[in-house]
Amino acid sequence: MVDIAFGPEPGKRPDASGANARYLEMLRRKRMYGGIMMVFFVALMAAGWLTAEERNAGDFWSGLPQVIDFPAEVLTEAWMNRANIAGYAWEHFPALIETINIAAVATLIGALAAMALSLLATRGLARWPRLIPVFRRTMDALRAIPEIVIALMLIYIFGGGPVPAVIAIALHTGGALGKLFSEVAENADTKPIEGLASVGANWSQRMWFGVIPQVAPNWLSYALLRFEINVRASAILGFVGEGGIGHDLKVAMQWGQGRYDQVVAIFLLLFVTIVVIDQISDHFRHKLVKGH
Repeated sequence: MVDIAFGPEPGKRPDASGANARYLEMLRRKRMYGGIMMVFFVALMAAGWLTAEERNAGDFWSGLPQVIDFPAEVLTEAWMNRANIAGYAWEHFPALIETINIAAVATLIGALAAMALSLLATRGLARWPRLIPVFRRTMDALRAIPEIVIALMLIYIFGGGPVPAVIAIALHTGGALGKLFSEVAENADTKPIEGLASVGANWSQRMWFGVIPQVAPNWLSYALLRFEINVRASAILGFVGEGGIGHDLKVAMQWGQGRYDQVVAIFLLLFVTIVVIDQISDHFRHKLVKGH
């Protein structure tokens, strides 16, 4: 009799038990690895918790009920002086503009550096393939060091102000965006590049006309997302004397009681600004990526 399930040729049906056994073995292996990772994660968290408890000045559980005491004190005083909040917000608006300027300039410089580093570190596109590891490790180093650490070192060179903040954020942005840009460039179609190479185009021309038009929407989307992050980073750097609204917030909090209405005004101003920037950049990211 002809076996119609597997073709016109007569013969035995293939034995599926081997495939089932391999699948079950793979499933058991995945579960075993998952269990090992879970045990490792729990042990790591427990060890970190015990270390933090030993080095903490107080006890976590005994201090937990007091966690809302300070926010409650700030909000109570701000509510009593709520008539002053609008005036304080307007007073600190120039510092907010300085913070946005720091983030914008740092994002622009960092994005330009990331474009160059990503193309030089992308397999199949790099100008010097043997130097790909060098450029990749450079990007790793740039994004491994936090902005605040770079800023604290630059304060000794340039003094306090926006310049160290711009440099610190730009360096970290170059490393972070360079990694993302490189991953996008790796998926670019190589046919336009090959076509340009066949007519004698040099490396810069191949990148400018063959790669960048393909990756530009995603690159701009990542740059806008990074701008949101850099606005928050520039506000945080104000706490170490880098100017902007973060510096005003630090001064207001150092004075303690009596200026909590000013602290709340700065927080509200910064919160509204970040929400607005997030909505605007999100709108443009969707237009760039989706095309509508």
